[in-house]
Amino acid sequence: MEIHFFYFSIILYFDAFFLFGLYFELRVNGIEFDEVLINLAKRQHLSPEFKEINPLGKVPTIVDGRFKLFESHAILIYFASAFPSIADHWYPNDLSKRAKIHSVLDWHHTNLRPGAAGYVLNTVLAPALGRSLDSEAAAESEKILTKSLFSLETIWLKGNAKFLLGSYQPSIADLSLVCELMQLQVLDEKDRLRLFSPYKKVDEWIENTRKATQPHFDVVHKILYGAKDKFDKQRKMGATISKPGFQSKM
Repeated sequence: MEIHFFYFSIILYFDAFFLFGLYFELRVNGIEFDEVLINLAKRQHLSPEFKEINPLGKVPTIVDGRFKLFESHAILIYFASAFPSIADHWYPNDLSKRAKIHSVLDWHHTNLRPGAAGYVLNTVLAPALGRSLDSEAAAESEKILTKSLFSLETIWLKGNAKFLLGSYQPSIADLSLVCELMQLQVLDEKDRLRLFSPYKKVDEWIENTRKATQPHFDVVHKILYGAKDKFDKQRKMGATISKPGFQSKM
């Protein structure tokens, strides 16, 4: 089976973090694919050309020969099922283990995702998308995010295993959820530490996943690291400009 195209956004982290999980899955398992970058800020996902591929105008989308598929979790499951070379621990043949992975992925959609993505959007990313920062929306997203981190810490990471669901090897659920949380790297460091400091297991789990998937982890998140550096520089410049007695040379 040959993968012909893989559509995704390298800009909207909050809307495309399944992208990283999916990109991860392909890279970690040595599956070759072509990339077509879809710039959401330029509304390329709404172009007639892209809507011929995905009428919903959403990313990520994959085209595998004549087969088209939308929705990130569906794509993760499709690849894990379609390629025999992918190790069983990513998406086990055991139906009970698969069902538990599905339960985590379903939980992700309505808990961790709106919490993390909403918080990052309304505290950092909105201006890059032509929108205003929204402190009230950020506060609501933070409530969801905090509750989600607590659930990760006490339910999904319960016990001494390194990965979700008591596993000692990562699954596609680990890829998806870790990548969701990685977008919080673009936050101010003090803010990020404030959110994560109560959840030691979550921090350890992210690090376990990073180690288990290197060097692909850093390759996949290269764009994110670049964005983090950019926002950190902007914050430092803003702090310098706001200091008393500072005079611009412009």
